[in-house]
Amino acid sequence: QVQLVESGGGLVQPGGSLRLSCAASGFTFSRYSMSWYRQAPGKERELVATITSTYGITNYADAVKGRFTISRDNAKNTVYLQMNSLKPEDTAVYYCYVRYYNNNYWGRGTHVTVSS
Repeated sequence: QVQLVESGGGLVQPGGSLRLSCAASGFTFSRYSMSWYRQAPGKERELVATITSTYGITNYADAVKGRFTISRDNAKNTVYLQMNSLKPEDTAVYYCYVRYYNNNYWGRGTHVTVSS
């Protein structure tokens, strides 16, 4: 079955960086677009970034453009989110996502806290 396992979250000071990873299994990873979402306390889950399968085309939420970079390694079945210049408002649980055969799959999430 489809499994998505995020890692790399933690506590970081404003202006710092983190790299999140999502290890995928249970489907042919290279054929599917992958996304990162986040959910801050008391807020709805929002799309952060997406990377397509074939050409690796990326798309970002306005709030993270120029600071976050999504990438993928199809040989490792892994998608990454490099987060730079982090702000307190980036504090959230970050989730990996794939839509596979008309079903939505999420990982359990990894916590990111940006605070001094």
